[in-house]
Amino acid sequence: MGIEGFQSAGGSWIIGHRTPDTDTPTRPIEENAMLVVETPQDLKQHIGKTLGPSDWIVVDQPMIDKFAEATGDHQWIHVDVERAKKEMPGGKTIAHGYLTLSLLPRLIPQLLKVEKRKRGINYGSNKIRFTNTVPAGSRVRLKQTIKNVEDVEGHGVRVTSEMVMEVEGQERPALVAEVLGIQYS
Repeated sequence: MGIEGFQSAGGSWIIGHRTPDTDTPTRPIEENAMLVVETPQDLKQHIGKTLGPSDWIVVDQPMIDKFAEATGDHQWIHVDVERAKKEMPGGKTIAHGYLTLSLLPRLIPQLLKVEKRKRGINYGSNKIRFTNTVPAGSRVRLKQTIKNVEDVEGHGVRVTSEMVMEVEGQERPALVAEVLGIQYS
């Protein structure tokens, strides 16, 4: 599947995907769209906009095991496949909530690109809720809504976003989080 760019008002670009059968450009729509802006300050024009969803990513047992090793969280619900078969609803281990949260940096670049950004940093979170489990082998994807953009010292902006991590086939998302980041131009 190819991509096609469409320029919108204010110099921002929305990247839409091509249809796989004809490889002809589709109109830019919320679904499978990436927002590209020139500078961090240009994000102010997009407050309230929902981006995505990202591509699906599989959260498999090897990923869960690596996260357990990195964090020291070896609770059986995450790493004991045999016990989970007997004792867990659905018979599978589940991903750590913080593993789900840690996928944000991997998926956000599929939703938003700032062309003339010198650096970006995580600033924190106002609220994080793990609202559903992610069973091993599940596919998840991300949607981002830009809630606020405010100037900060040093030619930067603090961006507040609502992140929603969907689980394929589930009505309830796995994660709803309000996160903050600072981007400098």
